[in-house]
Order: sequence, then structure tokens, then C-alpha cells
Amino acid sequence: MLQASEQEILTALDEANPWWKSGGKTPFNEMKRRAYLPSFVDLIRQDDARRAVLLLGQRRIGKTVMAHHAIAALLAARVPAKHIMFCSTDAPVFGALPLSRLAHLFERRFPRRSAKPLYIFLDEIQYLKEWERHLKTLVDNKPNIRFIATGSAAAALRHKSMESGAGRITEFYLPPLTFTEYLDFLDRENSYYSMTTRRADITGLNRDFVNWLNYGGFPEALFSRSVREQPMRFIKQDILDKVLLRDLPSIYGVGDVQELHRFFALLAYNTGQEVSLGELAKRTNINKATLSKYLEYLEAAFLVRRSYRVDQDARHFKRVTTFKVYLTNPSLRAALYSHLPENSPHFGALVETGVAMHLQPRLQGVNFHYARWPSGEVDFVSLTPDQSRVAAAIEVKWSDSAIDSAGKLRPLARFIRRKSLLSDPIVTTRSRLEYREAFGQRIHCVPVALYCMALGVGEPRSALPDAVREQVAAYG
Repeated sequence: MLQASEQEILTALDEANPWWKSGGKTPFNEMKRRAYLPSFVDLIRQDDARRAVLLLGQRRIGKTVMAHHAIAALLAARVPAKHIMFCSTDAPVFGALPLSRLAHLFERRFPRRSAKPLYIFLDEIQYLKEWERHLKTLVDNKPNIRFIATGSAAAALRHKSMESGAGRITEFYLPPLTFTEYLDFLDRENSYYSMTTRRADITGLNRDFVNWLNYGGFPEALFSRSVREQPMRFIKQDILDKVLLRDLPSIYGVGDVQELHRFFALLAYNTGQEVSLGELAKRTNINKATLSKYLEYLEAAFLVRRSYRVDQDARHFKRVTTFKVYLTNPSLRAALYSHLPENSPHFGALVETGVAMHLQPRLQGVNFHYARWPSGEVDFVSLTPDQSRVAAAIEVKWSDSAIDSAGKLRPLARFIRRKSLLSDPIVTTRSRLEYREAFGQRIHCVPVALYCMALGVGEPRSALPDAVREQVAAYG
């Protein structure tokens, strides 16, 4: 049977790497950069470790585009164009090639005298057979080449990298589009804040916040009217069906894929709600052991994340019976069901899901919990690494009236009194920005859209970003 010749493979590589001829032209050059790009490029260029970089995240959130933007950044930093190769391994001409052959062809393609490192970008790497084992071997044997891989089958990639590439693969998580990025992509990041008056147009900001929660997590939705008008078709066919009906079954051997699909739809409808395995088992007629596995699979695919409960003294329970489940991308909820208006009784849970999405990437492994006891609850609680103190406490409201009632602030105030905080407690509102005193405790009240906008991306210095802190101070 005929196979692609070496010349055909080299021709395909030339077409996939136009900068070899142009010196600087890369695809997607006109598209907006993700805010995570600088951190990604810094990781790629690290000299002190022999490790491949694996870009993980949901389908259709811009991993391939960010790989090309990283290539553009390398070229701008004067990395020679012929030292960078991009290969989409789902292309038939490359699919049957082992990684070692691709690396060998690249090394032979151009005579090089420079000792500068080479960069190989492998898009959709899961299409290469036994990629994880071969990638680890290449990282060990070719210190002059830095390998960067992306892939849409997030669960498969994460599973295989943990299984076979331990110590040789660094994972980089690309979250869905944050609210800050959403505004930036629409060129409206600075439209709602006046440097003169130091006030924000909360009404306008809220309009965009509602749209972001419903469809803004996917970059394509911003520029495609058909995607915004039919998000169910776009997300269900291009994302969920491929993950739930193909990726997860192929990796984890899920027998009843429709059962998994129905279970995820139930979780999506109840995003931000407290659930238990017992309750879920009754609702779905699925046994608890299978439900536990499904939850693990959905977390591995970056579709959901769980938040675990602590008590009013921020102590963990010895026996975990309840937890909250959040969609990692709020837009999935509207895509599965319908656009959720801001006055819907379910909208508060969607707002809480949006806050959860912003908090998790910033904390780099520090998990948020929620506190609940018979007479109260705090939505987000983070603990210090030694679990001895509370680093942050945040109560999410989509209402202004909540801060007018001292009784509604009582649970947070009591929690603060019992556990000293390292940063200021926060209650989000719909539009009001002010301080409130409740039972002897000073609490920052911040519009939730402004809070998510200010969180943005980057290293957290506090649970309350500086941009919001300055505006709160102006009210003092």
C-alpha cells in the first residue's frame, strides 16, 4: 500500500510553516492575543529544565491560535524562523509518523550552525500513536529541542501525560475567555471606567457581563452571529458531543455514553448548587460508584470542577457527603438549555459560576471551598497552605438589596469573627460599590461585573484587586 513520501511530508511542512520563507508571517496574526500568552511564552523559553509544555483546556477556546501567537512572539524575540516548526498532527500526511521521525526531518530540513534551541509545536498531539511515551524519550534525548504540544481531547491528554510523562511534561491550563478578555476582544475594556471621575458605568458593564455569562466564554461566539444565535448547535456538536461521546469513552471506556451526556446536562442546569451523591443517584438512577467516576472524567475534561464544604470554623469534614459543582465555562449552561435573562431566578447561580471561573486560574492550585453550617453559608473560602487561617471570604450576590439587610450579611460577619482573615471580606452586588458595617465587621461591597473585570488574569495579590480597591477607597 502506498504511503506519503518524504518529499511530500517536507512539502506539507513547508506549507504549515510559512515563516520559513517569509521570515515572520504567521497565521492568525490579526487576531487578538489571549492574556495568558506572556506566561505561556515564558514557560516555553525556560532554560533550566528538560520538559515539554502541554497546553490543556476545553475545545474551541483558542489553543491552536495561541500556539501560533507564541510562535509570533518567538520570532519577535529574534528566534530564527527556521528554528521553529509547527505541525498539526491530525493531518493525514503526519498522522502515521512517530514523533522521532518528525523531529529528525526538522533537524535535517535546514543546515544549522547556531547552538540556539529549536522549537517544535505539535497541534492535536493525541492523533500520534503512543505520543506520550515517545515525547518523554525525545525530551530526554534531544535537549536542544523544546517541544510544545496542544490538543482538544483534554481528558486524554491529561490522563496520558500523568501516566507516561511524569517529570517530563509541564501542563499549562488555558481557561475559557475571562470577562476581562471578553471586553478586550470587543475593544470595550476601557469603555466603562472614567479616569477623571474614577467611576465605572455599571449599567453598561452589566449588559456585557450578562452576555459574557451566556455566550462569551468561547472566542468564536464574539465574532460569529450564527454562533451567538445558535450556541446550542455550536457547543453541542463541536464541543460536548466530541468530548462526551468520543473523547471520554475512548479513554475511560464509558459504556453508556448517553447516560454520561444526561448526567452532565443535569449538572449544567444545577451549576453552583450544592449536591450529594445520594441525591444525584436518586435523580439519575445511576449508582454512586459510577457517578463518582463520571465526575472524575468530567473534571479531567475541564467541563466541571467541584468545591468542597468546610464548617463555620473553616474545618474540613471527615466524611464528605455534599459538594458544589461548577461549570468551568458558564456559557455551557445557556448553550444546553437557553439564554438566561438577568432577572431569571437561576441567574444568581450562573453569576456565582462566573466568579468561580475567574478565581480558580488565578490561584494556581489553591482551591476554593464553601462554608456552610445550619444557620449560614459563605460561597467562596480559601485557606492558607497550612489550613490554619482563612485567606479570603467572598459572598456572591446578584442583588443590591442584599447589602441593605444586616441579617443577610450576618453569616459572613459571624464567619469573619470566628476566623481571622488575611484579606478583606467581600460581598458582590449588582451595581453598588461601598463599604458596609455588619455586626461590628467592615465588608467591601463590589459590583460583581466590576469584580470579575478587575480580577482579569495574573498573580493575585489579594482577593480584592487593586483596581477595585482604588474605586472602593474613592467612596470612603
